[in-house]
Amino acid sequence: MDMSRREFLQAGIGGAIRLGSAAQGSARVPDAVFMSIAELSELIRTRKISPVEITRTILERIEKLNPALNAFITVTSDAAMKSAREAEAEIQQKKWRGPLHGVPIAVKDLFDTAAVRTTAGSALFKDRVPAQDAEAIRKLKLAGTVLVGKTNMHEFAFGGSSLVTYFGSVHNPWKLDHIAGGSSGGSAAAVAAGLCFGALGSDTAGSIRNPAAYCGLVGLKPTYGLVSTRGVIPLSWSLDHVGPMTRTVADTAFLLQAMAGYDPLETTSVRMDVPNYAAALRLRSPVRLAVARDFFFERLDSEIETAVNRALSVLEKLMGTIREVEISARNQEELRATVRAAEAYAYHAEFIAKNPELYQPETLARLRAGANVGTEAYIHARQELDKVRRSIGQVFRMADVIVTPTCPINPPAIAEFGSDRNGSPEFVARNIQNTSPFNVYGWPTISVPCGFTASGIPIGLQISAPSGADAVVLRVAHAYEQATEWHKRKPSIV
Repeated sequence: MDMSRREFLQAGIGGAIRLGSAAQGSARVPDAVFMSIAELSELIRTRKISPVEITRTILERIEKLNPALNAFITVTSDAAMKSAREAEAEIQQKKWRGPLHGVPIAVKDLFDTAAVRTTAGSALFKDRVPAQDAEAIRKLKLAGTVLVGKTNMHEFAFGGSSLVTYFGSVHNPWKLDHIAGGSSGGSAAAVAAGLCFGALGSDTAGSIRNPAAYCGLVGLKPTYGLVSTRGVIPLSWSLDHVGPMTRTVADTAFLLQAMAGYDPLETTSVRMDVPNYAAALRLRSPVRLAVARDFFFERLDSEIETAVNRALSVLEKLMGTIREVEISARNQEELRATVRAAEAYAYHAEFIAKNPELYQPETLARLRAGANVGTEAYIHARQELDKVRRSIGQVFRMADVIVTPTCPINPPAIAEFGSDRNGSPEFVARNIQNTSPFNVYGWPTISVPCGFTASGIPIGLQISAPSGADAVVLRVAHAYEQATEWHKRKPSIV
């Protein structure tokens, strides 16, 4: 049963996290941009900070920092200020909608937004203005969020660098000459740089978790079908997930709460329980931890390996013994690639026939490869994907959550990318090595910061649980986060 609106309100700030010192008295608005949603929301609710003030501050920050980051394609200044004024009026009238009311957020530019262009990072859709919101956007608006803009992305979400885009490359706030990851690179850069308090991304092979790891954020790929993808420009219907990117796990829980639930108009939506995610963070029941070293630790960067092993030690102290398990992740790349290529081409075939010149050359080449996938090959691959999803969960007979590194490599410098801005074949493979299997499985999987390289680049830890156990993933991630300080660091661009 879906969580009621009253339960969502009751799951607000006090139920999930204690307020920091900024909430003890009146707060200066410029200091608030790196607060958690939990902290900011309490200040908004108690009218110590105005949604209008914080939205104006965020928009000024975007104007100042976005030229260096290129995180946004469209900034919705007028609409954001209008929404902020409406939120302020409602709160003054004691019509507080919950922990997201009046909070500025951003969304990846493949979520349809009524009256605001949705480009998917492509010249093909540069003037496309949808008539209605994606279902996830509709729900976030009901929760009272303030949309400040649409974020830059790898064109049509078909890549992991966020360099292949009609609107120019996205830069990493921690090191501007490095990639922010992809395909939700703009969303990650915006949250990390304090240009919004949370953002939405999409994830077909790691496009939420990968940039979250590279930019020092929390990034959640929910259970397949938990959050509706209706109104989101697809890459692969069988593998696409949408989810939040924030600076804390509690903030991710708030955003997930607002978006989760069955959508009868979306064929990929799955009916499942939607618990109180914020309340789940406080649970103390035992959790059996496991680490999957085979495959997921192969050719791991040494600094990442050190950071992940230290994180495992923290988790062991928090949760108890960690056992080792093996997940059948090998030899699945062909299955995933076949399904993705065929489904991506099916969506784009008519557009390619009419206007191939409007695609970035790297994207066009990848999409055209899908025309070579035969009907028989696609059907067999799709059937195998269903079999994997039904059988792979047996590994959780021995564990409740499984921990791995999010990415085996660090984000490369932009200068390392040659004529193909997707990156070398080795980069493409390793970039999603540890994330893409979980799109096949459909499990909820979260990336949380677990350290930094000597050069100051964030490192991510990936925590996964069986389908429908999003609350367990959030709980373990929150426990680790509260035991460490990594999420409190800020990039030098601030």
